[in-house]
Amino acid sequence: MLRSLRHLLALIRIGFTLARADVLQPLVMVPVLLTVFRLSRIIIPPAKEVRGLRPGQRLAWALQRLGPSFIKLGQALSTRSDLLGEQGAADLSMLQDRLPPFPFAQARAAIEADLGRPLSELFTEFNTESVAAASVAQVHFAVTTDGRQVAVKVLRPGVAAAFARDLDLLMWLAELMEARIPGSRRLRPVDVVKQFEQSVAFEMDLRFEAAAAAEMAENFAGDPDFRIPPVDWERTAGRVLTTERVIGTPIGDRDALIAAGHDLREIVGKAARAFFAQIFRDGFFHADLHPGNLFVDAHGTIVAIDFGITGRLERRHRNYLADMLLGFLSGDFRRVAEVHFDAGLVPRSESVALFTQACRSIGEPLLGKPLEQISVAKLLSQLFQITRQFKMETQPELLMLQKTMVLAEGLGRSLDPTVNMWQLAQPLIEEWMAVYRSPVARVGDTVSDFITELEHLPKVLHNLKTVLSDLAHDGLNLHSETVEALGEGDRWIRRLAWPLWVFALALAGMAAAQWFTILSKWPL
Repeated sequence: MLRSLRHLLALIRIGFTLARADVLQPLVMVPVLLTVFRLSRIIIPPAKEVRGLRPGQRLAWALQRLGPSFIKLGQALSTRSDLLGEQGAADLSMLQDRLPPFPFAQARAAIEADLGRPLSELFTEFNTESVAAASVAQVHFAVTTDGRQVAVKVLRPGVAAAFARDLDLLMWLAELMEARIPGSRRLRPVDVVKQFEQSVAFEMDLRFEAAAAAEMAENFAGDPDFRIPPVDWERTAGRVLTTERVIGTPIGDRDALIAAGHDLREIVGKAARAFFAQIFRDGFFHADLHPGNLFVDAHGTIVAIDFGITGRLERRHRNYLADMLLGFLSGDFRRVAEVHFDAGLVPRSESVALFTQACRSIGEPLLGKPLEQISVAKLLSQLFQITRQFKMETQPELLMLQKTMVLAEGLGRSLDPTVNMWQLAQPLIEEWMAVYRSPVARVGDTVSDFITELEHLPKVLHNLKTVLSDLAHDGLNLHSETVEALGEGDRWIRRLAWPLWVFALALAGMAAAQWFTILSKWPL
C-alpha cells in the first residue's frame, strides 16, 4: 500500500512534466484514460519551449527535466523504434547525459574510501576540475606515482539510491501495464525494465565496466586498427575506475582528422571491421558508440572508451542476423520469413506466407541497390515494426544492436558519405558466413544441439526415477520392470552419445579446415 501511494505521488510530478511537454497523446489508446488526457490539455498547457517540436523531441525535453534515471530510460527507449517509430527513436538518441560536476572534495572522499589510501599515495598529479560529468559519474585526468597519464572515473554520490527509487517506480508501472493492458504483454514491459535495471546495476559498480573493457581489449589484442585503453586495476574499485588516458582526435571531429593527415575512408573501414568483429566474431559489442567515445590516435588506430553499456549476442542471434541479411540481399524473402520462425521469434501459429509478404514489402526496394546505399540499421528497424502484426516478442539484445547500428552507420556517413560501413566489411561477412553458415557448419550445429539435449536425458530419467520412487513410497505401486526399463534407458542413452560425439568431431574438423583457410585474413 505504501509503495503504491509513494509511486502515485511520483506519478503526479511525472504527469505534470509530461503534460507540459505535450506527450500524453498515447493515453487516448486506453479508453479509461482519455478523460485524463483531455483534462490535462486544459489544466496544464504545453510549455513554450516545446512548441513546434516533434513528439520525440518533446519527450526528450521532458525526460531531461525528470532527472538522470529518466535520461537513461530515454536512451534505452531510443532502441525501441517499434514503439516510437524511426524518427521518435532518433530524437531520443540525441538525449545528452550531461549534468553539472559534483565537488572535488566528494570525488576525493570516494576515491580514498574505496581504494583505502590517500590520494597523494596514488597520484602525483590530480586535476581537480572534471573533464566530463554525466548522470552516473564524472572523469578527472591524473598522473600516477609511476608517471603514467590516466583518466579517473568517479561514481556520483547518491546516484545508486536515486536510480533504485526510480527503477522501483518503473517496475511498478510495467507490472500494472501487463496486468491491466493485455496487448502490452507482447512488448514485455517488465522484461524491458529488468534489462534496463541490469544495465544500470552494471553502471553502478565500475568494476563491471572495467571487466567489460578488459574483455574487449583481450578480444582485440594485437589488432593494429582498434584498441581499448588498459585498466589500472590497482586504482579501480566499485566507485572508481582508472584507465590509460587517451591522447587522440575525437572521431566525430572530421576537420581535425583531416588536419591530422588521417584518411577518412580508411578510418571508416577500420571502424566497420571492428564493429563487425564485435557482433559476429565475438558476440560482445560496445553499445554506446557515439562520437564522444571514440578517438583516433597519431598512428590511425581507433581507441574506444566508456564501456558502461555493452551488449551480447548468443550464437543463435548471430546466425539469425546472418541468414536474415543474406535473405534480404539475395531477394529470398521466403527464407527471411522462415528464419524468424526457425529462431522462434515469430509464433508457429502465424502465417509464413503472410510474413513472407510483409518481408517482401521491406526488401523489394533494396533489390538492385548497391550495398553502399543500404542501411542495415534502417532495415532492422522496419522489420521490428512489422513484426508487431505477427506477435513477435521483443528481443532486447537485437533492439540494443539496432540502436548501436544507427550510431555506427551515422558516424560512418558523417566521416565519408560516399561509403557504407557494411560495404567495407563485406569480405569479412562473406568469410564468416562461409565458415559458420555453410552446410557443414549447419549440420554440425544441429548435431551439437542434439547431443546437448541428449546429454540432459540421463539426468531427466534419474529425476523421474526419484519422483516415481517417492510416489511409490507414498502408496503408488510401481512394477519392478518399469524401474529396470528406466535404468536401461539411462545406460542406452549414454552409449548412444559416444558415436554421435565422434560424428560431431568429424564435422568440427571439416569446419576447422575452412576456418584455417581464412585465418590469415581475419582481424586479430
